[in-house]
Amino acid sequence: MTEDHGLAARRLIRAARAATLATQLDGQPFASLVTPASAPDLSPLLWLSRLSEHTRHLEREPRCALLFTGPGEGPNPQTAPRVTLTGLAERVEDPALKARWLARHPYAALYADFADFGLWRIAPQGALMVEGFARAHRLREAALRPDPAHVAALLAAEPDIIAHVNEDHADAIAAIALHLPGGGPGVWKLAAVDTEGCDLVEGERVLRLEFQMGATNADSVRRELVLAARAARAASHQ
Repeated sequence: MTEDHGLAARRLIRAARAATLATQLDGQPFASLVTPASAPDLSPLLWLSRLSEHTRHLEREPRCALLFTGPGEGPNPQTAPRVTLTGLAERVEDPALKARWLARHPYAALYADFADFGLWRIAPQGALMVEGFARAHRLREAALRPDPAHVAALLAAEPDIIAHVNEDHADAIAAIALHLPGGGPGVWKLAAVDTEGCDLVEGERVLRLEFQMGATNADSVRRELVLAARAARAASHQ
């Protein structure tokens, strides 16, 4: 089977809790730490203060890049998978996307309504996926983004999926959360769904469940959650 490098890149981007933002002004590069979320179509979302230098850069020069890094396989940092995404930044006013960003970073509710903060979306133009030493793959935008039809179907179904799961299947979400990295007991809720996985939230803790086969509609999300819950319950009885 041919390896899907676009899928690997999307999974890494969706799972990232932090990234490095590269901006420039008058030819001088600048790098800073940011906390991204991803829109349903994979566009990175950033909640930025106008007091920050990188925000002032983007206001004058929207071309930028984001570096997302996953965990390495050993002590050599070069074994870590990473994606450098290039794109154009724009300020957006979208309550749904703001809620999506906050679902990924619930601790930020303390300053989310400060007047100097705003939501930025990075429209991807391409990426470089490095999956380890000497394993680099250039990705065009079409290969990087998820299928638009699948994105639209999940976006339309997401409110009903979240409400149904949280109201009727809280036990399944709790079981899944016990066996995800960083997880544990608690009142976990399904917070967001996308083509590659979903986010579970408990207070300020956020877990990422990566789907095995990906999601294209509500039925496929249900299939993935059933599989994850069965696996979690089986692991609990070992």
